[in-house]
Amino acid sequence: MSVLLTHGYYLSGDAKEQKIMKPYPPLGLLYISAYLNSHGVENFVFDSTFYAREDQLEFIRDKKAPVVAIYTNLMTKIEVVKLVKILKSAEYGNPKIALGGPDVSYNVDNYLQTGADYLILGEGEQTMLELYRAIIQNEDLNAVSGIAYSKDGIVVKTPPRTQFRSLEELPLPNRDAIPIEKYLNTWKSNHGQSSMTISTQRGCPYTCKWCSTAVYGQSYRRRPAAQVAAEMKMLKQKYNPDAIWFVDDVFTISHKWLTAFHDEVVRQQAQIKFECITRAERLNPEILKLLKEAGCFRIWIGAESGSQRVIDLMDRRVEVNHVQQMIRETNALGIETGTFIMVGYPGENESDIRQTIRYLKQANPTHYTITVAYPIKGTPLYDEIASQITRQPDWQTTTDREIDFKRLYPRKYYDYAVSKVVHEVESHRAMASQRPFKAFKHKAKSMVAGAMMALSK
Repeated sequence: MSVLLTHGYYLSGDAKEQKIMKPYPPLGLLYISAYLNSHGVENFVFDSTFYAREDQLEFIRDKKAPVVAIYTNLMTKIEVVKLVKILKSAEYGNPKIALGGPDVSYNVDNYLQTGADYLILGEGEQTMLELYRAIIQNEDLNAVSGIAYSKDGIVVKTPPRTQFRSLEELPLPNRDAIPIEKYLNTWKSNHGQSSMTISTQRGCPYTCKWCSTAVYGQSYRRRPAAQVAAEMKMLKQKYNPDAIWFVDDVFTISHKWLTAFHDEVVRQQAQIKFECITRAERLNPEILKLLKEAGCFRIWIGAESGSQRVIDLMDRRVEVNHVQQMIRETNALGIETGTFIMVGYPGENESDIRQTIRYLKQANPTHYTITVAYPIKGTPLYDEIASQITRQPDWQTTTDREIDFKRLYPRKYYDYAVSKVVHEVESHRAMASQRPFKAFKHKAKSMVAGAMMALSK
């Protein structure tokens, strides 16, 4: 008896990621695998990232596990739905299928209608273990907290799972279960350096309206600093990555923890250069110094907009001028910076977009990403715009990114706004680095985008 853990991401089918080529392992599945191992439950992991669905299906057919657990999220949902429908046949032993991940909690009916037998709501380790035992031993499912299933056509939800209070209890992710070398080699061959991921915390106590807290909740729980440093040292000795990406929402949320982390990394000689995400108000000169000494080479500092009015609409609870200041101070210390931008948030106007352009020019982050805002089901943003949705495509064949709602201007306007922001900022950067021809090209594209914005109103 065993559990087979897998997901629905295939690098070969992602044209955008094939240009970027920065894949990371499915850390959540590896945590579940390690937890099952620690309780004596045989399990197999099929990481589909570097393989095709045919390889995945052959693996599932060969293992004949009575339970197949599949991680799903906003971007992999379409492939997961296809996979579920294929597996519900005698060819694969008619396994019981459990789905988990951030997209499940607020789409219970939809996922159960795909043919999935059970949904895991929230953190997956304990729930997967108890669900597996209940299935194998034919026990009462209602005794398993944190699941949903259908009985006689009626959806049943058991009481929510109590979250891990001490993350120290969790074993390290079972990285041996997947071909880590494929990730390291892909990074190395495309970028000259390899990178791995570490998670140090679960939950986020902040209230940004567009952000989903479906799995870990609006909480803050942290692994001991000494344990994290020990994991870094282990990765350094076993895999020798060139860099670490800390996947936490707000890495410097606790200055006390960060100080202990710095001391442990130095004491254990566990330094590997790393990057992380945080908020401007959780940075100061002392914290920046500690980060740099511990090996930090890049910090992503969120703002989401250069307009304070839009930031306040998001309930972001940060001052744009402070974000700009911390980006500049971080740059001055020799640490790279990144920031995130979204346009098209409900109520955003042309003045807000101009302020975002000005912010990016003045803050001058090393990197920035930009996207058009979209609502994720279960977030306050989705609840706010639910009655104003103008495009609700078929759930099984599309993602939430394709939902549209009534904005101040049409969606096309904001698509051109993305182009306007990028080319205006890149023109400014090219001029600053004395590349006038490149600056002119970006400026021309910016003007075209601006004209299209005007025509799209």
